[in-house]
Amino acid sequence: MTKILSKLWLQCAIVVTAAHGCVFSAHATEDDKAAWAALKKPGAIVLFRHANAPGVGDPAGRALDDCSTQRNLDEEGRAQARRIGERFRAQGINVEAVLSSQWCRTRDTAQLAFPGFPKDAPAFNSFFSDRSNEAAQTAAARKQLLAWRGTGVLVVVTHQVNITALTGSAATSGEGVVLHRRGRELVVAAKVNP
Repeated sequence: MTKILSKLWLQCAIVVTAAHGCVFSAHATEDDKAAWAALKKPGAIVLFRHANAPGVGDPAGRALDDCSTQRNLDEEGRAQARRIGERFRAQGINVEAVLSSQWCRTRDTAQLAFPGFPKDAPAFNSFFSDRSNEAAQTAAARKQLLAWRGTGVLVVVTHQVNITALTGSAATSGEGVVLHRRGRELVVAAKVNP
């Protein structure tokens, strides 16, 4: 058992150096396979939480048109965002459209992962600091997702509160929740690890 764990630890050290992550269980590998298979289905949608941006919420006085007033991606977040795009390209995922909230950390994640694709989508803006518009905004976001009819993947880069409101599922920084449409329902099919 000790030899097996030592071998896994060595493999992990190599993987961490090469890809900043390690998975010890076969279950996670199966989850990864399920996620990539789900993303290859026509009309798939993936909601990504923005990549790593240290802190919680935004400072008082945040302005959408001034990134210096917001919580932003750090170096790890920028690297994480680039890895997302690299993994999609390596897996041959057909990204047809990319939407982003108007926060700088989501725009940056989207642009670093999928250069040239992102378009602003205010329905996916964070309502973390002001819940008064949560229901209307979530309904607008849901309507936009249900209207997706592309043959490739719709990528949306948004915030934890939006993902939870839309799916009931949590996502870590840089993690994606893959959705499929079933009639008028959005069904969580898998998660893409950051």
